[in-house]
Amino acid sequence: MKKLFLSFIICFLFTSMISVNDSKDAAGSIVNTWIWEKSIGGSDNPYVATPKTIGFTKKIIFTENGRVITYKNNVEIRNSAYQIEKGKGYFDQSEHDLITFEGKTYIIENLDNQNLTIISNSQDGTRTIFKR
Repeated sequence: MKKLFLSFIICFLFTSMISVNDSKDAAGSIVNTWIWEKSIGGSDNPYVATPKTIGFTKKIIFTENGRVITYKNNVEIRNSAYQIEKGKGYFDQSEHDLITFEGKTYIIENLDNQNLTIISNSQDGTRTIFKR
């Protein structure tokens, strides 16, 4: 009986550690410097904005300690906290990875080694694409 109880405890601990590591990996993969490529407006306001059409560059840096630093034309304009969590998407009410920073919440649509695409989790649904 003691061995069964002990093996149950060990199994629980390993399972807990795996889920903690997975959430750290998801948050850790966004940690980097991201260069704004373009923004695409939602269905109510269709547009495409790029650094060339808008007339400025934008860069965001997500740090390991939960900060996001925003640059416009290589000048720091904001330094604020960010948070990644699971939540419901505005349009489909499905669970997504959400990131909140600078007072807005976004759905993380795509995140890999070279690309970050976020969608405003609100009625406007603006999609913003960044590259490393």
